[in-house]
Order: sequence, then structure tokens, then C-alpha cells
Amino acid sequence: MRRRIFLAWMLLGGLLTVPSGCSMPDPIRVMTFNIRYGTAPDGPNHWELRRDLVIETIRAHDPDVVGLQEVLADQAEAICDALPDYAFVGVGRRDGALAGEFVPIMYRKELFLATDTGHFWLSEHPNQPGSVGWDAALPRLVTWVQLRFKKNALNEIYVFNTHFDHRGSRARLEASKLLRRVVDSKGGTPIIVLGDFNCGPNSAPYWTLTGDTSNLAELRDPYVMLKRNELEAGTYHAFNGRREGQRIDWVLHNHRFEPQEVEIDHRVFDGRYPSDHFPVTATLRLLPATDWGVL
Repeated sequence: MRRRIFLAWMLLGGLLTVPSGCSMPDPIRVMTFNIRYGTAPDGPNHWELRRDLVIETIRAHDPDVVGLQEVLADQAEAICDALPDYAFVGVGRRDGALAGEFVPIMYRKELFLATDTGHFWLSEHPNQPGSVGWDAALPRLVTWVQLRFKKNALNEIYVFNTHFDHRGSRARLEASKLLRRVVDSKGGTPIIVLGDFNCGPNSAPYWTLTGDTSNLAELRDPYVMLKRNELEAGTYHAFNGRREGQRIDWVLHNHRFEPQEVEIDHRVFDGRYPSDHFPVTATLRLLPATDWGVL
């Protein structure tokens, strides 16, 4: 199983049997979820006592694409075994293999084919596994995947997933600049960015990614677009369920999507939370490229 996880980002089978089609696909549901690393000394909230809650939470939302954070190899194995309808793309941040936390992307195999995948580290040496950037406390990376709709073969999207550093303010800012450069390099391709950014929507990293939304190159925040007046938007709660903190877990997208729904899941199961973060989901409708003069 661990070998399967390690090699998943290279397994792009079925690329020569893509059906034809040009209609726009149905809206997709995406999810970002920091599941809390499995070896944390969390006592009654230890991974073994909430593993099934994490899996049930993902299953209940039925996402087409999900970006997870703080995933160790054993956790990845348990989730993949429980959710066989999803393909897994991810590597450990310490060695580009199995060591350290993953920021994996899982996507529904029935809906998508992966046409390309990759990883880069949030540092001055982005191609060096395990590299630590600027004032970061730990190695941080981005996992990305290019997905083709099986039933709408002319439509492809890029999905990025990341976890910014929890201590280094400069590292978060520089990470946002690096991520932004990579996103910008994809031109008018539909793009979704998922992650735990360890900073709120009033921060410099947030504005580096979103900026002026009148500019087509900027990323959009569906939570702001659909629920700008909603209170209790915090997503980190330290297993106590508080909602008044900062919204540090984001779903972002570029101009090629229209948000239809966004939600922070505050559910609790008999007094127990699946993680110390609330998951965030969004339903996004892909817009025709011709609407933006791309074709």
C-alpha cells in the first residue's frame, strides 16, 4: 500500500482512451480538510479515535476533489483503503517519498483522468525535497494535478493543494508569491487552489493570491463572494469547536469557475470532532473558455 501511495503521482493510466465530448461538465464539489497528523499527542482526540470520523466526513460531503493536509503515510493508507473510488496523489514533505506530512489531492476516478501531476517545495529551492524556506519551521510543499473530465474530454482543470508554515510570516508571504507565479504560468486554464494557509483573509499572503478580482489573473474566494457577511467563520478550533477564530483554510479559484455554494462544516459527532480544523467545501461551475476569449 505504501508503494502505491508513493507511486500514485506517476500513474496516469488510461490517457489513450479518453472519450470525445465538448459539452460543459456538471458543477464539481471540492473540499479542503486539515485532518491533524496522526502521531500528535492528542489524548482523547488521537487519530485512532477519530479516524472513522474523518473518513465519514469526507464520504458525507461526497467531494469530486479533496485536498488534505497533515497526512502521514499510515493515515493516507487508511483513507485510501476506506475510499477506493478516489485516486491519490501525494508525497511526504521530508523526502519526496513517504517521510513527513503529505498535502495530497484525491480525485474521483469515475469523473477524472490525471494527465499530469507534480510537487514543489515552498523554499528558495522548490525542486529540492525537504528544503525549508526562509523563516519556516518545517519543510512545506505544494501538490498539484492536472485533471481531464472523462465525459468532457476538452475540459481540463488544475488543482493545487498546500499547507503554509505555522511560524514563519516571511515564509508564508514568499510561499504565496511562489504559488502565485506557478498559478499564473497556467494562463487561462481553470484553476482551483486548496489549503491550510495558517493566516486569515486580511493577511499579505491572502492578498498576494487574490488581489484585485477585477483582474482575470487573480484568484477568487468563494466564501467572500457568497457569504461575505457571515460571522463565525473560523476554521481552526483546537478540538473545542470554537468558530470565532480566523478563516485559515481556503478554497480559491480563478475566473474560469463560478461558485454556487460554499460551507464550513461545524458538525460534531457525540461530542467529538473529526479534526482540530473544520473542513471547507465549495461547489464550482466550470465556465466555457469562450466566455473569456481564451478560444
